[in-house]
Amino acid sequence: MSEALYPAAVIAVVALVTWALRAFPFLLFGSRPLPGVVRYLGRVLPPAIMTVLVIYCLRDTSFANAPYGIPALAAGALVVILQAVRNNMYLSIIAGTACYMVLIRVM
Repeated sequence: MSEALYPAAVIAVVALVTWALRAFPFLLFGSRPLPGVVRYLGRVLPPAIMTVLVIYCLRDTSFANAPYGIPALAAGALVVILQAVRNNMYLSIIAGTACYMVLIRVM
């Protein structure tokens, strides 16, 4: 396979798998109501995933040494506040990341 064709083939396979994974639930369930276990998972997984992500992000934060975790906690608080006030995921993520990056450079 030529060097130019290989990246295009990889992108095509990745696109096809992504499309198939997104289409699968619609093909499986169609217009039928969702089973109870799927509705339950749809309700409990988003908060569980967010909790795991917060723990993962704060796992190496040292609260015993300067700057005592202030950049991470301040950026996290900003994300929570912006999400509660504006309910805009992109704004919350971008502002929280920018706040964290500025604070780790300044502190």
